[in-house]
Amino acid sequence: MVAGTQSNDTVVKDIISVIQASDLGWTLKRAVQDELSKSFVNVKDIKRLVPVFMKESGWDIKVRNIVFMYLMTHIPAPHPITPPETLKEPMSFIRNAQARWEKRILKSINTMCTEKNIPLARMRTIREQADFTQKWKDMTFSDENMGDIRPVYAPKDFMEVLTSLSSPNYTAKIYDYSDVNERSGTSVWGLIQVRLHLNTTQQLRVLFSNLSTHHFQTGADDIEGPNPEWQRLGVKAVQLGYTPTAQRYLQQGCYPTQRGDIWLLALGVNLSPLSYQYYNQLRASVFKYELLVDRLFLQDVRLTAGNHEAYFVFEDLVVQILLCFSRDTQFLDHFKSTSASPPHAYTRNNMDQTVVYPPNGIIPFHGFSLFIAPMCFIWSDPVILYNVFKALYTRFFFRLHSLSSHPQGILSLCQQFETMLQTHQPQLFYHLREMGSHPLKHAFNWIMHAFAGYLETSQLLLLWDRVIGYGTLEILPVLAVAVFAFRRNNLMEVTTPSEAEAVLQDVSSLKVIPLLQYCLYARILHPV
Repeated sequence: MVAGTQSNDTVVKDIISVIQASDLGWTLKRAVQDELSKSFVNVKDIKRLVPVFMKESGWDIKVRNIVFMYLMTHIPAPHPITPPETLKEPMSFIRNAQARWEKRILKSINTMCTEKNIPLARMRTIREQADFTQKWKDMTFSDENMGDIRPVYAPKDFMEVLTSLSSPNYTAKIYDYSDVNERSGTSVWGLIQVRLHLNTTQQLRVLFSNLSTHHFQTGADDIEGPNPEWQRLGVKAVQLGYTPTAQRYLQQGCYPTQRGDIWLLALGVNLSPLSYQYYNQLRASVFKYELLVDRLFLQDVRLTAGNHEAYFVFEDLVVQILLCFSRDTQFLDHFKSTSASPPHAYTRNNMDQTVVYPPNGIIPFHGFSLFIAPMCFIWSDPVILYNVFKALYTRFFFRLHSLSSHPQGILSLCQQFETMLQTHQPQLFYHLREMGSHPLKHAFNWIMHAFAGYLETSQLLLLWDRVIGYGTLEILPVLAVAVFAFRRNNLMEVTTPSEAEAVLQDVSSLKVIPLLQYCLYARILHPV
């Protein structure tokens, strides 16, 4: 066996540990015990009866789903001499930039605490706990004055960090000798100066091959009404209960009536009584303790989701989910696969001891609540909604606000957008750049929010169908390129940045799937 690779025995042990630690593992254990405790079961037959019971009761499929999700998200064991810091991020200059960015965020948090005289955390009084419990379902009408609370950072701030990055061991080709970058002595058209491995347009066509016009697509081929055959296939996918089948089905989209069941299956979300118990524990923690980030979340909901014409009706539900989210320490596991590190704070009684703050290790940015609001159209049960958001965030969304060289990281997605637009729409790219309205400045918010808050909800969910189905965020920059290409004629006529912004400001009327097909498989990428 090659050094640094895992043996089958090690993988099996890891999978067993994952199953045992999950809610499904506890439920499975109880089910097997109940079956074997029946009087007619002979001890000698247990080894033969357990596999039969697993298959007849459907537990074998559920276990296969856990194995599949493990293999999809598992990070292979590194080479034994690999330095620990490179496991999170192999490029040192990106690690250093992420560390500086985290210090900047912590400084903003500490400054807010000092200026507003607000503690990072405190225990509520008995009366406050009782009052908070009573108004739990009406969180947005809090009596607290939130007017002076501002987001710790906005997408614009994060974009400045991304565009300031440059690799110390890379020299770009000079495309424009009249505009030489003083820092590196070279210039490229794009704002992203870090060169990462990207899929070519042809590779993207292969990756998203089931998006082609040769396949039926919900959101494109069902203008006259739902396709009965596709609905029947959705029912069969749910009945089968197999995660890979659900993901393959989502590659061509699903209808609203089936989306809830299909997403739960495709994301590997298994709900049990323990799921409700755990959510209630998080809620009890919210009742007992007040965190500074509570105000950040509440203000963000008011400014974004609560101020959105489609999402304001879900304002209370979104706040509840976010407050529980901030207390969930299970989110700390995702830091193993990202360059980010959870922030720490000193304890009040012992300045030599630090704890993760907030408990989930995540400081919200402006617009964070938009990740949750669209899903309120699918589920009203907060426990289901919370667990689906948890799966989406730890699988996809966390990569949109941390520095990383990962192919699905925000840095790669931005470079993918710029590369595609430069390659296939060079005149448009150059026109906007020379006008002082760089394309990425318009597209960055779309990508960082996964288009939440920008697309009409039904179109956004069709887009997220494909994100889950294909298991990648790379479809986001493709859609961003498609929007620019679709509005190319209008953009070529503008002469000021404000005019360009007006053309791109409202994308809520666009149809996602035809645009993606238009971008990947039509001739707009190769205009004559």
